Amino acid sequence: MMAAGAQPGSLEELATRPGRETLLSALARRSLIGISVAFLAALLLAPLAVVFVTAFGHGVQVYLRAFADPDTQAAIRLTLLTALVVVPANTVFGLAAAWAIAKFDFRGKSLLITLIDLPIAISPVISGLLFVLLFGMRGWFGAWLAANGISIVFAIPGIMLATLFVTFPYVARELIPLMQQLGNDEEEAAITLGAGAWMTFFRVTLPKIRWGLLYGVILCNARAMGEFGAVSVVSGHIRGLTNTMPLAIEALYNDYDFTGAFAVASLLTLLAVASLVLKSFVERAGYRRR
Repeated sequence: MMAAGAQPGSLEELATRPGRETLLSALARRSLIGISVAFLAALLLAPLAVVFVTAFGHGVQVYLRAFADPDTQAAIRLTLLTALVVVPANTVFGLAAAWAIAKFDFRGKSLLITLIDLPIAISPVISGLLFVLLFGMRGWFGAWLAANGISIVFAIPGIMLATLFVTFPYVARELIPLMQQLGNDEEEAAITLGAGAWMTFFRVTLPKIRWGLLYGVILCNARAMGEFGAVSVVSGHIRGLTNTMPLAIEALYNDYDFTGAFAVASLLTLLAVASLVLKSFVERAGYRRR
């Protein structure tokens, strides 16, 4: 018998509602996953497949022959050299900036944070143009540099400066919230026990932030090797001298050397995938550590 005031079918509705909600949740989950996979396949996996199919379209020997070109080899060396210089410099800056912002209060702290975020907010092309306006022949320091035989724009130093500028937020921005979250208790205890500033940093702070630091270094390296806009402005596109791998890809493509262009693109893609794999490993290692 039904209780007084109960609506017909209410018990059946209460009994079946959890099942219906579970079914709807499963359908919604599968739909969202399907949309995400389709989106990634259309915008990410399909272009990557085209890169490798075109690169190997004429056989492995033709693919390997593309890397025998002296200009291509010079572009690869310059890209690796730029990353080798820029990443350690940004690592030192990121550590110093994060340490200062997270551990101390000082005048200009907000301004420093704003300046760190500046390369993310402005276009890389504008970043490169800033260096041209500063160090170009008609720039503020161009005449003095030319008189002293110093070349920055349309030379390797300009490429490194532009890459340094667009990549320096990555390490700092990864470490600042991490250091703020960890607090100062352990550092203060170490100093109370007689440890100096450097010993406190290397024995207490650095072990706590090592996974975040490595994560920021990986992102910085990936951006340094793949930067196009700022480097394109300051490089001058001199083949064999100032072309990095992204610029070499553009030059080869404009010359209708599609195999060579996609061969270099595939190498750059493999480097990016290696960075992503390493990033995932660091994320998992840091999560297990926490």
